[in-house]
Amino acid sequence: MVDVGVNRFSCIGYPVFRTSFDCGNKVNIVAINDPFIDLNYMVCMFQCDSTYDKFNIIVKAENGKFIINRETITLPEARSHKLQMGLF
Repeated sequence: MVDVGVNRFSCIGYPVFRTSFDCGNKVNIVAINDPFIDLNYMVCMFQCDSTYDKFNIIVKAENGKFIINRETITLPEARSHKLQMGLF
């Protein structure tokens, strides 16, 4: 399994994130860094997506954490333009 951090949850990061769930256990998303997108909007992108369709896995924001399929994805507290992978 490969650990992957998504830097910018936009036109490339979001589809890569969604596709990682179709790859079985080959890809593990460990962190998402995007200083421009709110956590609740990330959840909404999955629940209300008109381009890629609704995501059939439980996605929620809980206590400032992004939870998907009962797994917590790290959102760095001090979000920046670069994700430092050695931290996760």
